[in-house]
Amino acid sequence: MLTIRGLSLTNLPRVALAGWRPLPRPLHVLICVADHFEPQWQRPPASVAHDRAARWRNEYPRLAGRYKDSRGQSPQHTFFFPAEEYQPDHVEALAELCRLGLGDVEVHLHHDNDTSDRLRQTLGEFTSALHQEHGLLARDAAGGITYGFIHGNWALDNSRPDGRWCGVNDELTVLRQTGCYADFTMPSAPAACQTTTINSIYYATDDPLRPKSHDRGVAARVGVRAPDGSLLMIQGPLVLDWRQRKHGMLPRIENGDLTALRPPSLDRLWSWLAAGVYVAGREDWRFIKLHTHGAQEANSLMLLGEPMERFHSDLARFAAEHDWFHFYYVTARQMAELVHAAEQGRSGSPAEALTQQTEAKLPADLGQPCPS
Repeated sequence: MLTIRGLSLTNLPRVALAGWRPLPRPLHVLICVADHFEPQWQRPPASVAHDRAARWRNEYPRLAGRYKDSRGQSPQHTFFFPAEEYQPDHVEALAELCRLGLGDVEVHLHHDNDTSDRLRQTLGEFTSALHQEHGLLARDAAGGITYGFIHGNWALDNSRPDGRWCGVNDELTVLRQTGCYADFTMPSAPAACQTTTINSIYYATDDPLRPKSHDRGVAARVGVRAPDGSLLMIQGPLVLDWRQRKHGMLPRIENGDLTALRPPSLDRLWSWLAAGVYVAGREDWRFIKLHTHGAQEANSLMLLGEPMERFHSDLARFAAEHDWFHFYYVTARQMAELVHAAEQGRSGSPAEALTQQTEAKLPADLGQPCPS
């Protein structure tokens, strides 16, 4: 089958046509940076892994303290920490940032040839450690620990064609039953795990006997309840970037990845908006879930340095010059909460919805989470 860097003809037309409709005004833009934060990337000496986490603890507050969004909130960063890399001091450095109101910690996992039972045990032990040892994550009304999830190597629900880097066909069921409130893995293009569904917020229902049950699902929609037994999927943008062409001809893929070579910018923002990720019926709330690997040295220099500062400054300047444009820094958990607020037909702006949600929560329900 013909592909462009992993995009098949099945979804290539949708990627190419993304953004043909004009943006609504006023426009409310929700920006979430989902960091696959891996201090032990490439198995470095312990001192290097320690320094990767410490760099964020030391430098991120200085950067975030300089900028505010349309509701006066500092930039937020969501660290999806790998369960298989758990080191208390690495997580505690990030937990300190959360206590400063600068982000959140959620769950990342790389595994291979796994089983449902082992996966359930891994997730239970790791989420308990995050909650009990570091005051992270939150509890639901029934007292269970809840978490957001990103799958390592993009292989959610055993979706790689060769069967590597997972092994669990009922992974969506295990995630839902162990407290996962939403998955943030996609998009994966150009990797082969890419789903047919793109640029979407939707609910996937597991077929426990087959892989890649999240390939399709039911779109989130105002006034419509989620299907029973389904898991919320929040995808990032996936469009063709005609300004960046391979060999001067073929467009490159814009998948929301933030790297040293591809820092955030207002130019990229328009591509992310063109993807049209929203809850059906609430097109004026645009959900932009970006991803990065922020522990890697080159990326951390970008994310903690001048390129990211320029993006924050440009956002604020654009909002000041255009009264129809409003932007909000949100964590992954807040993004999921805003999906549900939109589904419920909540009126007003995302800022009002976030304020109402914060006021409605009691400390006992939150399990001492990071301040929002």
